[in-house]
Amino acid sequence: MDYEMIEQDGFVYTETQGSGDTILLLHGLLGELSNFDGIFEAFAEDYNVVFPILPIFSMPLRKVSLNGLLDHIDAFVKYKGYDRVHVMGNSLGGHLAQLYALRRPDIVHTVTLTGSSGLFESAMGSTFPKRGDYEYIKNKAEDTFYDPKIATKELVDTIFEATTDRGKALRIIATAKSAVRHNLEDKLKDIKMPVLLIWGKQDGVTPPFVAEKFHELLPDSTLRWVDKCGHAPMMEVPDEFNNHFREFLVGHQIKKAV
Repeated sequence: MDYEMIEQDGFVYTETQGSGDTILLLHGLLGELSNFDGIFEAFAEDYNVVFPILPIFSMPLRKVSLNGLLDHIDAFVKYKGYDRVHVMGNSLGGHLAQLYALRRPDIVHTVTLTGSSGLFESAMGSTFPKRGDYEYIKNKAEDTFYDPKIATKELVDTIFEATTDRGKALRIIATAKSAVRHNLEDKLKDIKMPVLLIWGKQDGVTPPFVAEKFHELLPDSTLRWVDKCGHAPMMEVPDEFNNHFREFLVGHQIKKAV
């Protein structure tokens, strides 16, 4: 996959401009475009697949928070003029998808969560690793997946670079702390639109009980399990993920105004 990243008026994003509904993809704390290759390949023609880079590492440190990222998403959607969107988020991106659905139910048509935070997560443990500990980062990256080979050297190098850069490391910590403060257990009842949960049975970051709790608390949710899969099903089992995702989208198409 090779989509050009567009830099425009403070936003960095790519979109496929496919023929159907708009799918807004929200990445995790250390996520990137390549995490969603399978979705782009499967949905690019039939949907307008949109991927904005969240300014976790570029916004002023004092503004780094889930609310700051949410403001950015809201401004981006307004800038692009999207009337209705399907929002799909992984990990922190799922957390933001829920917050955006709560803020803008007039725009969010459906929500898809996979390995989402918002109720519980155990990503880096209780302490941040010492900068320069490559083996620690490698092990953590491999633990994210059922198949550790998914954590390629390129992926580990990207995470290592982010965690060894002092400015980025401070923003990672600030964002993670903000996520913990934004526990959504008491607010999930207010997310009224259809929600699809696609969860790895071997997810060690947001374990299966988290998916079951989301399913219990969300008024209109569907839970789909994928076996032999960790925290990022769209990366690890893309075909199975896409089958569940497409079935959900087809069943909840956005009605066009006449």
